[in-house]
Amino acid sequence: MKKYIVLLLMMMGTLAVHADSYTYLTFETTDGVKVSVEASSLTITISGTTLTAGSQPFTLSNLSKMYFSTSDETTSIDRIENGEWGMEDAATTIYDLQGRKVAKDDLHSGQVYIVKTKSGTRLCRHTK
Repeated sequence: MKKYIVLLLMMMGTLAVHADSYTYLTFETTDGVKVSVEASSLTITISGTTLTAGSQPFTLSNLSKMYFSTSDETTSIDRIENGEWGMEDAATTIYDLQGRKVAKDDLHSGQVYIVKTKSGTRLCRHTK
């Protein structure tokens, strides 16, 4: 009996050490978007069809998986950039904030656009 208790305590210690190495809980939606939330002191609640992790809400039917990760894997837009933001890249696609595709020649200085390049999607303010 004493051996089982020692073995159980060793296993629990190993799991605790392993769990501490993950700093994020990442949620992936059915459309491939990933959102990571810090796992430290994370509170998860479910109300109706909504799961809320920290302050981030998710519709349960749109979640495809969730897993612990060591880095922030968020793929959504997270900042606004100024400048040319990959305009030289032929694969750049630009949308206005209503989701309409915009030609590079039709950009207005000071306006914010959604810019999709090979390296990701972000909000950008056109400055020229």
